[in-house]
Amino acid sequence: MSFNKWQKRSAEKNYFLVPNEIFSLGLDYREISLYTYLLRCENRETYQCYPSYKTIGKAIGMCENTVAKYVRQLEEKGLICTEPTLVQSRDGKPLNGNLRYTIRPIQGAVEAFYERQFRQAEEDAARYRAAQLLEKSNAQSRQNALCAPFREEGSPSPDQGLEDEFDPLSEEFARTNGKAG
Repeated sequence: MSFNKWQKRSAEKNYFLVPNEIFSLGLDYREISLYTYLLRCENRETYQCYPSYKTIGKAIGMCENTVAKYVRQLEEKGLICTEPTLVQSRDGKPLNGNLRYTIRPIQGAVEAFYERQFRQAEEDAARYRAAQLLEKSNAQSRQNALCAPFREEGSPSPDQGLEDEFDPLSEEFARTNGKAG
């Protein structure tokens, strides 16, 4: 009799798929953690789930404010959509419920990511061209300047004192200057 202490794993139970593309989007590990938790919770037919910030935070080890921050970042990157929900209290008053998370198709987020990278590369190239033009313009403007640059012979050197060129304002100042020097 052989004893097998590990149960055989079923390919259909207790698993969920994470798209490989998620690792090529430049996401922070906290964003990946949050995204995979939402994938775990989603209804496979509607692609929606309703966990609270508190539930998500307990599951992935974040405080509620941090969860809210990374939910916004995932929304900006096009991975999820959120909608507020309403619930009714026992006395019939409408109250705010949890957010409804809709997991968007990964292809749209990948395309948006590449579009952002392409736009950034175009902006960087434009900045580089502008810097080159500015440098060229500055070089030409120095050559075409209306005023000639100062010469070093015309400016006083540190060895040459200004006191020699001017008379003292009073005799008292001349004596003080003589005592100090």
